[in-house]
Amino acid sequence: MKGHKHLTIVIKLGMQGSSSIVHEKTHEPLLSVLSLIVETAVALIKDGHRVVIVSSGAIAVGLRRMDVEKRPKHLPRIQALAAVGQCRLMSLWESLFAHLRQPVAQILLTRNDIADRTQYLNAQNTFTELLNMGVIPIVNENDTLAVSEIRQIEKFGDNDTLSAISAAMVQADYLFLMTDVDCLYDKNPRTHPDAQAIEVVEDVSSLEADVSSAGSSLGTGGMSTKIVAARLATSAGVTTVITRSSNPGNIVNIVNHVQAQKTPEVHSELPSNPATPAENTPLSSSISSLHVDALPTPPLHTRFLPDPFPIRDRSFWLLHGLAPHGTLFIDQGAHRALASKAGLLPAGIVDVEGQFAQQEAVRLVVVKRNPPAWSSAAHGNGVDVGGVPVDVAPAPIEVGRALVNYSAAEITRIKGMRSTEIGGVLGYADSEYVALRENVSLTKREKSRPVTPSASSGNAAQAN
Repeated sequence: MKGHKHLTIVIKLGMQGSSSIVHEKTHEPLLSVLSLIVETAVALIKDGHRVVIVSSGAIAVGLRRMDVEKRPKHLPRIQALAAVGQCRLMSLWESLFAHLRQPVAQILLTRNDIADRTQYLNAQNTFTELLNMGVIPIVNENDTLAVSEIRQIEKFGDNDTLSAISAAMVQADYLFLMTDVDCLYDKNPRTHPDAQAIEVVEDVSSLEADVSSAGSSLGTGGMSTKIVAARLATSAGVTTVITRSSNPGNIVNIVNHVQAQKTPEVHSELPSNPATPAENTPLSSSISSLHVDALPTPPLHTRFLPDPFPIRDRSFWLLHGLAPHGTLFIDQGAHRALASKAGLLPAGIVDVEGQFAQQEAVRLVVVKRNPPAWSSAAHGNGVDVGGVPVDVAPAPIEVGRALVNYSAAEITRIKGMRSTEIGGVLGYADSEYVALRENVSLTKREKSRPVTPSASSGNAAQAN
């Protein structure tokens, strides 16, 4: 179809209450919701799109299979239940998709898989091949092995963060975070009748929304983890949507509406046969046959707009795929040099925090040099280290991540020095740089833009 764009769509299914694919109390799979998701995913595939599903639920299904009433606290027991549940959950997905002759594949990931660059690329290549074959990858966190994730230490976040990283891996057009509410509100609509729906978010950092919705007894996430996921995904150029999971058909309507807004040249004439059943009409046909203004109002949802200058590939992996093991405090001169594509020299490092080894990730934080402690007198060279005026440096702020060439102890000894002095201090010099520029990824700090709910927000809040 002329002008029809084939999209990559990631659908993340949650664990909260009515948004779950497993009942919170009985732990029974919600077959009605699962079936609707399957029908929606297959319809998207038939219309030429590519679909990835990120699915929670292994532990919950394991609880049901073994007749355990509530999630235990003993870690090996949780891992065992995850192993039982993952097998059963994937069998369920396979059975449902088989009715529609749609092949699926299982991908299990842990934080360590993402942190290892080679494994990250292998996973990315696997995604690409599966999608090219018309297969739907079903992604889940490998709870059987992910000890730290189950303990909620450096965890993905109830698969929300995992879904954002997966979306970045496949360079998705859309990430749908399915939950038990229609959208975000500025207040809790259950207790505040005047709560306003937030339908469009241009800048996640300026978001003011009620995120008091906590995770269920089965899951570990809440609305706050979805906002974190939206921040990651939008930084990679992915349009991110929060909408109600009990009606997966919303995905089709929302995509049609958004794509129509991006395609003003669509035909203005109405369909020749408006009575044609929706199930017999390709998903994109409504886009090509209706004028934007003629499209029906989309289901209530919150849409996070993608960054117009996305961070992708290695830069995204450095920023979001690695767990930082410490912090390097750098001066403004070092930050400017990094922004100009230069490497990080020891002269620009003010202080070191944490214990980390070579080739481990660290945070980069710009700080103001303190004249009494960091003046030229302290170093005996007559000039400010890095040549940075102390009155222009900003307040401490994290500006990026880096893989370092030296350990924390080594950097502590060489900080503030010239590169030519490294060998004399350490007895060796593996590199003149503390971090090569190719191993540094900076966050982009742009002027915040306001949250921009649509004109119908007030009415939408009342309607829910």
